[in-house]
Amino acid sequence: MNKNLGAIILAAGKGKRMQLDSHNKVTLRFGEKTIILHIVHFLKDLDISNIVVVVGHHRQSVEDALLGEDIIFAEQKEQLGTGDALSFGLKELPTEITDVLVTYGDDIFLHSKKNVPTINSLLKLHKDKGNAITFLTVEFDNPIGLGRIVRGSDGKILEIIEEKDATESQKKIKEINPGCFIFSIEFLKKYISKLKKSTVTGEYYLTNLIDLAIKDNEKVDTLAAGNITWRGINTKEELQEAERLYYGK
Repeated sequence: MNKNLGAIILAAGKGKRMQLDSHNKVTLRFGEKTIILHIVHFLKDLDISNIVVVVGHHRQSVEDALLGEDIIFAEQKEQLGTGDALSFGLKELPTEITDVLVTYGDDIFLHSKKNVPTINSLLKLHKDKGNAITFLTVEFDNPIGLGRIVRGSDGKILEIIEEKDATESQKKIKEINPGCFIFSIEFLKKYISKLKKSTVTGEYYLTNLIDLAIKDNEKVDTLAAGNITWRGINTKEELQEAERLYYGK
């Protein structure tokens, strides 16, 4: 068990498009158990014991879904974005943690044991290179609505650009960011307070940490996983599609 590696699951959001009245979307059933429980069990398969779940919207439903799972909870009282949520999770990690895997609470990639080797490769890359940030990328044939990975001629990442800000040529990029990151704690403590609030949404975005790292020549790397089964779940239709992909229906 890696005592210096922790994990933070971001599960505080409202999930407005799900239109749920009494519970958080991460507590929806996905196959034999809830979405959030799949992710927690996946992380335990990676021998990660210090797992922080950031709760907020309908927090009790998330905590109830994880009864008996030896989880550390952190509360984000106001939903001010993923960067803000990460800051609350960071405060709850034990002091011996040197690196943390961060993911969203609705990511179905972190459900199947067959994907454990991919994440172990991500962790190894991060450790071997001594990176500040290492994150997973995947390829979508139809990446509409998703942030694109922009690389230079040398293959190094330049930025993650959201579709609304992308040029026509950038929109043709199929490599995207699914939301699975490893950060060094030293980097997070230095940069988390430097995140700026979006003038459009009033939120702090986790992905802006990558922009800050690149700007300051911190070590950033990616593991390109190719065209794998990944799905963020934002609507009931996407939940159905995720189950179809996951179970090969």
